[in-house]
Amino acid sequence: MQLLLRALLAVYLAHLLTDFVFQTHRLVEQKRRWNSATYLLHGLIHYLSAVIITGFVLRGSILSLRTHLVIAALTLVHLLIDLAKIQLAKKYPVCDGSWAYISDQLLHFLTVSLAAWLLSPAVPLSEVSALIQNFRAIPNKFLAVPVIYLGVVFGGGYLIRFLVRFLAADVKSHSLERTSEQLQNAGLYIGWLERFLVVTALLLQSPATVGLILTAKSIARYPEFKSERFAEYFLIGTLLSISMALLGGALLAKLIFGQVRFSG
Repeated sequence: MQLLLRALLAVYLAHLLTDFVFQTHRLVEQKRRWNSATYLLHGLIHYLSAVIITGFVLRGSILSLRTHLVIAALTLVHLLIDLAKIQLAKKYPVCDGSWAYISDQLLHFLTVSLAAWLLSPAVPLSEVSALIQNFRAIPNKFLAVPVIYLGVVFGGGYLIRFLVRFLAADVKSHSLERTSEQLQNAGLYIGWLERFLVVTALLLQSPATVGLILTAKSIARYPEFKSERFAEYFLIGTLLSISMALLGGALLAKLIFGQVRFSG
């Protein structure tokens, strides 16, 4: 069971790194234009990330032909999912929303789970139900931390962007072009840092720090609150961001400390 969970966390960590850290906005745009070299680069990054991380946490796996075949197959499926998503988004605009994003990530997670299963075939099917009980094992905590951080900080950021994009478009239509571009880019980076700091604060059992983060962010944005549309956009985006960070921090606290209770 430990082998299965370790393989799952390792491969999923590679997926998060590939999609949210190493995949730049320019690379995404090139993928939308059917640039074959871009797909090859994205696939190579995914393959190498998965092989390196899996080889690091699963002894002897990097020299196993089975490992390379499974990860190569997973990389191919990953690229096919990305390609299908882009094509569906072009034909059907509804496939470019938050539900499409969630469905895409869920499909990736299912394929990662299957790959992890193939990398640890000795685990009986009847023992899968014990996965949650064994999730707090020390070796698995090491991998759970970056997985949750990346999922909350980067994955959560793109999900929030999908959820509030109609509000962002409304703000853009009532503001100068330069201001709207700054808003979109700065908001993304601030959100990354905000969720990272909130998760870290909860992990360090310092929930009061979350209030300081919110205060600092509000003060920095205060001059822009004169716009009612921006105020709504700011509040909804911030509440979604903080909620995701709180869930991630609570999950990490449960895994590491065995409880979700925080001291003031």
